[in-house]
Amino acid sequence: MNDTQIPKSEKPNPFDSVPIEVTVSVGRARPLIKDLLNMGENAVLTLDKRIEDPVDLYVGDQLVARGLLEEMEGDQAGQLAVRLTEIADLHNGIG
Repeated sequence: MNDTQIPKSEKPNPFDSVPIEVTVSVGRARPLIKDLLNMGENAVLTLDKRIEDPVDLYVGDQLVARGLLEEMEGDQAGQLAVRLTEIADLHNGIG
């Protein structure tokens, strides 16, 4: 092997620096359209989950993980974060 060749295991993966969007779903609501249209500022929409329930993480429409909501501390105090508790096997899904 000459000096200009990089061993296959050391070649950089071009996808390593491509950002993806992860959507965190905290719950769902199913209000009637008339109720939704009548909602105003400070209205409360009740979700189907409790604060301690796990949240679902999606890339596109694919469930990729589950986790628990946390609040960051220190310099990022007040920032929401998710502590992952389950990672999907992308061939078989979660659980």
